Amino acid sequence: MTDITVRNWAGNITYTAKELHRPRSLTALRALVADSARVRVLGSGHSFNAIAEPGAEGVLLSLADLPTEVDVDAAARTVRVGGGVRYAELARRVHARGLALGNMASLPHISVAGSVATGTHGSGVGNGPLSSSVREVELVTADGAAVTVARGDERFGGAVTSLGALGVVTALTLDLEPAYVVEQHVFTELPLEGLDTATFETVMAAAYSVSLFTDWRAPGFRQVWLKRRTDQPLPEFGYAVPAAEKMHPVPGMPAVNCTEQFGVPGPWHERLPHFRAEFTPSSGAELQSEYLMPRRHALDALRALDAIRQVVAPVLQTCEIRTVAADEQWLSPSYGRDTVAAHFTWIEDGAAVLPVVRRLEEALAPFDARPHWGKVFTTPAADLRARYPRLDDFRALVRSLDPGGTFRNRFVADVLDG
Repeated sequence: MTDITVRNWAGNITYTAKELHRPRSLTALRALVADSARVRVLGSGHSFNAIAEPGAEGVLLSLADLPTEVDVDAAARTVRVGGGVRYAELARRVHARGLALGNMASLPHISVAGSVATGTHGSGVGNGPLSSSVREVELVTADGAAVTVARGDERFGGAVTSLGALGVVTALTLDLEPAYVVEQHVFTELPLEGLDTATFETVMAAAYSVSLFTDWRAPGFRQVWLKRRTDQPLPEFGYAVPAAEKMHPVPGMPAVNCTEQFGVPGPWHERLPHFRAEFTPSSGAELQSEYLMPRRHALDALRALDAIRQVVAPVLQTCEIRTVAADEQWLSPSYGRDTVAAHFTWIEDGAAVLPVVRRLEEALAPFDARPHWGKVFTTPAADLRARYPRLDDFRALVRSLDPGGTFRNRFVADVLDG
């Protein structure tokens, strides 16, 4: 197939490539990569920028037709998962063996490999990003060779959250733990006024995973979602009012496809995401941005957002505030620091959204904000590079594994080239 175009999930990006390939075996994939000058992997298409763009002369690669590998080692509490597998399928198979992942993102329909490569995360003051559960990465490099990088390898800090710049991730091995049960409690109307650092920390630590939602049409948070593991206590939560009806993160949207609320206990994988796995998102009428900052700046950052809410609100569907524990991946937005993350779901209007994104980035710049690699952002490349202290180490790793730039596209070049 030649001269193809592929749109991402949201439809705001059209990837152009010379060819689109869906290999059915690892042997075919290795041969294809070795025979190609430029390659990028599509993943599940849930990125909102050109990170997967191979260019008109490049090859776009989908792993969707590879065998669905989910190999659980119950004794070791690990799972080896193929590069094309999505979290919903992984979670179901792991839970059937009485085991669990430590955390999940809000949407279970995204690919495992693509999520960890871009720094995707859930929430929880003690929970690192999804990359923190990875213990081994299997790659096909530019010459078609199979390379494994595991914890303890000096290259491991750059191998997981790698932006697709090192090779095709064909499998990951993840840590597991015994399966657990989660209850989800939703509250409404948490005021921003009077919220201090100590109270913010208490709120965000009130359950295993906590999310705050607002549309910034008024100060404060319309919703607080607490996801409590039943093997951990649920403190009395007196900061907001219990919800009287099932809630959706976007005001006015029907909550039928959201995970169960009102404290009804259920398996971890049916409560940690905000949306049910059996709900298939349509190609979305939305854009997304996210910025991750040191958690010590959380209150100042929230006040900075409140100061420009009249600019933000007209193009915003919802904003979610989460916490992420520090990570050791060199290009993780949570690298080296406990983090507060501000996620924005915008309306589907790039012309209206982009000026607001620029204004938002100006407001958050004093807080060393790192954008999520897979979302809409306009942060200058030089500013991005300055916010990652191990970038030189990552450059060296790219040179060693991809000296000819097979996996380099414009997005990667902007990140690496100083």
